[in-house]
Amino acid sequence: MLLLENIDVFYDQVQALKCINLEIQEGELVALLGSNGAGKTTTLMTISGILRPRDGNLTYNGYDLTRASPLGIVQLGIIQCPEGRRIFGGLSVLENLQMGAVRRKERSGVKSDLEMVCELFPVLGQRLHQNGATLSGGEQQMLAIARALMAKPQLLMMDEPSLGLAPLIVSEIFKVILKLHQQGVTILLVEQNARQALLVADRSYLLETGKIVLSGPSSELRVNPKVEHFYLGGSTA
Repeated sequence: MLLLENIDVFYDQVQALKCINLEIQEGELVALLGSNGAGKTTTLMTISGILRPRDGNLTYNGYDLTRASPLGIVQLGIIQCPEGRRIFGGLSVLENLQMGAVRRKERSGVKSDLEMVCELFPVLGQRLHQNGATLSGGEQQMLAIARALMAKPQLLMMDEPSLGLAPLIVSEIFKVILKLHQQGVTILLVEQNARQALLVADRSYLLETGKIVLSGPSSELRVNPKVEHFYLGGSTA
C-alpha cells in the first residue's frame, strides 16, 4: 500500500532521514518508534508531502507521491493526526469534526461517520457544541483522532497520540487504536511509548538519528535485548 525506498530528507544542509526503507500493507498497524529527534515526525511529514525527499522513491498503491501536493495526498486518503492535537480551539467540537470532512466529495456518509466517531468517543457526542479549547488534554486528543477519521482515511498516520496524557487516558486511546485496526483501518503509528505500541502493532520499525536500525514483527522486537534495554526499561517478562 505504502512504500518508501531509500528516502533521504534534509533541513537545509542537515540530513534528517538517511536511506529510509519502510512499507505498509493494507490493513496493517505499523509502529514507528524512536526517541525525540530520531526522525519520526519528519517521516510522516514527508509522506504527507509537507517535506520533499532529496533522494528516493515514495509510492502509495503504485502512485508516485514524491512530488505530489499535500492536498493531493489527502485526497488519496492519506490522513495525518498531528502531534500536539492541533485542534481548532475557537471552534466547537462539531465544527472541528466538520472540518475533518471538508474535502470529502460525497456528503451522504458524513452524517453516519459523525455518529460513528461519537460512538467511538462518547464524550465528544456529549460536547458537540462546546469549544475545543475547553476540553481536557485527553478529550482534545480524542477530538484530533475523530477529526482525522471524519476525513475517511485509507491510511491513518498518528503522531504521538499518547503524548502528555495520563496513564488511564493513554490506555483508552490505545484501546481505540486497536479497535480501529480490528475494523480494518490501515495505521502508521508514531510513538515514544514503545511498550504500548509494540503490544498493538503488527510490525515495527525503530529509528535512531534518521536511520532505521531495527524492523520486524512487534512480537520479536518486544524481546530484542536492545529494545528491552533502551525503550522498554528492562525485561518485558
